[in-house]
Amino acid sequence: MDTFLLCVFLPLVTVAWGQYSDYYYGPYNYGDNDEWVNVYRQGFNFQCPHGQVIVAVRSVFSKKEGSDRLWNYACMPASQSLGEPTECWWEEINRAGTEWYQTCSNNGLVAGFQSQYFPSVLDREWQFYCCRYSRRCPYSCWLTTEYPGHYGEDMDMMMYTYDYYIRGATTTFSAVHRDRQWKFIVCRMTDYDCPFQNV
Repeated sequence: MDTFLLCVFLPLVTVAWGQYSDYYYGPYNYGDNDEWVNVYRQGFNFQCPHGQVIVAVRSVFSKKEGSDRLWNYACMPASQSLGEPTECWWEEINRAGTEWYQTCSNNGLVAGFQSQYFPSVLDREWQFYCCRYSRRCPYSCWLTTEYPGHYGEDMDMMMYTYDYYIRGATTTFSAVHRDRQWKFIVCRMTDYDCPFQNV
């Protein structure tokens, strides 16, 4: 009898855990055949499909290729509780060779990246592609650890918990290594419309 109850309730507990608790997302599909979205020293524009957001970022560094990086991104659908995106836009440009901090305005979530390489500073400028979901508001926000851990290393940042979303990033730029370290701004989003806006 105990074995019978275990067989009946274990699948139910597993489903409930997946719906109401934090759980591991991966492994991620980084697009077709795990190809990079750019080539060295070239610009790129990457946008998730409609209704999806960035959940993983991968990159490799090459000093001989102008201290530049190859990039790839993985997307997943946003939680059904957020509904469909009501608008999407490109944020302001973050200039090459400088440190910067930026979150998506209007409570948006990061759904893409655009970048242009500048050989004069051996660095890139960046823009976030952001999407807003109704009037949902961020809460319980935090910064990830630095990616990569050291300048010049490979980078593999993954969102490991369900219902957390990337809202922006802060980066430091090393004039010696000509590379960046990123800390991603990660938040939960309310399941209800908020009476206010965060800009």
